[in-house]
Amino acid sequence: MARMQIRISRRMLFTWFMLTGFILLLAPQELTNKCQLAFAHIFRWPLSIGRGVSLSARSPQPFTDLVPRREYNKLQNHLANLEARLRQQHQKLEKLSKLRNRFAMEGAKVVLADVTTAAINELHSQLIINRGKDDGLDTGQFVLGDNGIIGRISEVSSRTARVRLITDPTSKIAVKIAGLNVNRLMQGAGSNSAGIPYLDIRHKVEIGNVVYADKEPGFLDAPMIIGKVAQCKRGNENPSVWDITIEPVCDIEGLKDVAIIIMNPQE
Repeated sequence: MARMQIRISRRMLFTWFMLTGFILLLAPQELTNKCQLAFAHIFRWPLSIGRGVSLSARSPQPFTDLVPRREYNKLQNHLANLEARLRQQHQKLEKLSKLRNRFAMEGAKVVLADVTTAAINELHSQLIINRGKDDGLDTGQFVLGDNGIIGRISEVSSRTARVRLITDPTSKIAVKIAGLNVNRLMQGAGSNSAGIPYLDIRHKVEIGNVVYADKEPGFLDAPMIIGKVAQCKRGNENPSVWDITIEPVCDIEGLKDVAIIIMNPQE
């Protein structure tokens, strides 16, 4: 038996759609609401996928490198310093001392100075700044660049001072590596690095570990970030110890200004 073919004209189809639209328009709101809910229930999966795609397209895409690298490093250094201070306060609280402890860096003065001359090479790593004794500076004071320690005052006159950078071969500063309860001496290696030699290989050290300058009475009463581990390998002469290379926490050669910490300012 041959199948009957039903042909519907476009005009008739348009008329049916128009009648259906008028019926829905004049229908009670309760009935149309039920129709909407039924439609949403039947096609919930395609609708949810479509909504997800729409939100993904409209959501703002993350932008990178909105903050200059130097500003980002300064904030990271500041965060590392705060963590070190918080750790020190926790250690003091654990001792349950009944005496009042002064907060780290409380009462310290910070003097800003411009860098007038820089001499950075394998033999010398020094800066000349435009502040001196008249501004309260003295030898031994720590110098900051981008919130990290970059050196100490080595010579001072009435209006200028010389900064021996941590990378200078004659620089020696007591430091700690984050996560290790071990005090070591960091020595400058020239150019743009310093080193921590003869650390027992039993200590776990990884590239990127933060290195702090240890506190020193009269000059620094809380650890502050001084560098990061750039390389860690066994010693050539003694394979049972680490030979660690430290890089500064900022681009010292690009610094235009620095800050000097004065722990006991003379009023």
